Amino acid sequence: MPAAPPAAASPSAAASLNAHRRRRDLERIADRPEVDLLVVGGGVTGTGIALDAAARGLSVLLVERHDLAFGTSRWSSKLVHGGLRYLARGRLGIAYESAQERHVLISRTAPHLVRALPMLLPLHENVGPAQAAMTRAGFVLGDALRVAAGTRSGVLPRTRRVSRERVLDLAPAVRAHGLRGGQLAYDGQLVDDARLVVGLARTAAREGATVLTRCSAQELHGRGAVLRDELTGERLEVRARAVVNAAGVWADRLVPGVRLRPSRGSHLVLGGQRFGGLRTALTVPVPGALGRFVMVLPQEDGDRVYVGLTDEPLDGPVPDVPTVPECDVDFLLDVVGGVLDVRLRREDVIGAYAGLRPLLDTGGGSGASADLSRRHAVLTSPDGVVTVVGGKLTTYRRMGQDAVDTALANADMTAGPCRTDRLPLIGAGSAAMLARVPAPARLVARYGTEAPAVLGSGAATEVAAGVTEAELAWAVRCEGALDEADVLDRRTRIGLVPVDRDRALRAARAALSRDRGPESSRNV
Repeated sequence: MPAAPPAAASPSAAASLNAHRRRRDLERIADRPEVDLLVVGGGVTGTGIALDAAARGLSVLLVERHDLAFGTSRWSSKLVHGGLRYLARGRLGIAYESAQERHVLISRTAPHLVRALPMLLPLHENVGPAQAAMTRAGFVLGDALRVAAGTRSGVLPRTRRVSRERVLDLAPAVRAHGLRGGQLAYDGQLVDDARLVVGLARTAAREGATVLTRCSAQELHGRGAVLRDELTGERLEVRARAVVNAAGVWADRLVPGVRLRPSRGSHLVLGGQRFGGLRTALTVPVPGALGRFVMVLPQEDGDRVYVGLTDEPLDGPVPDVPTVPECDVDFLLDVVGGVLDVRLRREDVIGAYAGLRPLLDTGGGSGASADLSRRHAVLTSPDGVVTVVGGKLTTYRRMGQDAVDTALANADMTAGPCRTDRLPLIGAGSAAMLARVPAPARLVARYGTEAPAVLGSGAATEVAAGVTEAELAWAVRCEGALDEADVLDRRTRIGLVPVDRDRALRAARAALSRDRGPESSRNV
């Protein structure tokens, strides 16, 4: 018999989000509409802020117009990175901050969601001796930052030069002609960015925060907001001692004085078989662009590879769900094709996604979004609304800490110290603990110590892309999924490949019909 799972295997009611809890929370807020902190936005930044504040003992209400991880947070490269691209541009401070926050995630708060990812730079003729030396220096400096952040080489191995033969062993599809060897470094990879957001939201709920999706802020000011239940149309007014706007690329709609220049980052989804058993990520320099790379990122199951990303300014209004233009598809396939022996064709692309980065417009006048700083900014409007913009997924926790500190100072409130650098998320556990969890490795990688409870929540029948009926049921009962898009596009990510989404649609509808009622919610 396998060892008993950790005590965290069974979900607590406090950490479970579902339709029944949402109804009760709306009724309670309508009766007692006062909170210490109102957070608008259910992405990684907003949920991180809610967790930080709740863990300090504040009463917190988080509202999200759509769903958790609806916007930019689910469209990342799924990396928890130490900032190599920032080192290439001389931004040592933000690179060090990235290395520190990567250490927190991979070592303490979410080790179940983050794994070490080898990243290989093949040395062809497109990487001359000067660029190879510069990249090598960046890798070595990245190693120094890893050490300074406290991450052991047993967690993230040291960078090193590898032979031509080793490159082809790790990446059989790499072009052998003209290959001189490669440079190998390691970074962190999330099993899924949307799962991190859901984990943050559920942990915040466990700490006492109220999390309401499908609830929009119609009017926002420094002492509260007028909210609208997007499912019923009902409106309610909430009073708050402090308000934080974490709406990402839509932040300027709530606070007009905020000036953003969104940047589009596109990714392609390809079948893993096109890369011949890829065992490493590939870092491919963009010709003629110093410090810019396209990455080829194998996913844990080996069946999918993500290729990204672009960095282009957004023209026109901000859409709810951005699309990938054909010019981005051509660009990514062309850059990656330059280092491969196989020819990637348009029909190899089985899915695509794009995210919009909420970059702060500093008035510099440059047309290139790649030149804008990725450092986050915390702004306070004349009426007291705190807005958080910029930054990136890796440093969400520091963004949350800075936002809560600012909100407390502005409102002259007192609270406990920040705890999020040592507060494990739902499902987290040490490597030894996770190794003892009696559940398939794929489930442990996605749900951590809760994997046995997921396994027991429904049938093990696969619906698509390795996802089972049990996971659909869990999404509805415990993770706040309210409709089929929540289930397929954000809780399980089946929707990244349209043909898989079509296959799973009937099962998702069945789970919603069966599992979202109050009876099933009470039995969680």
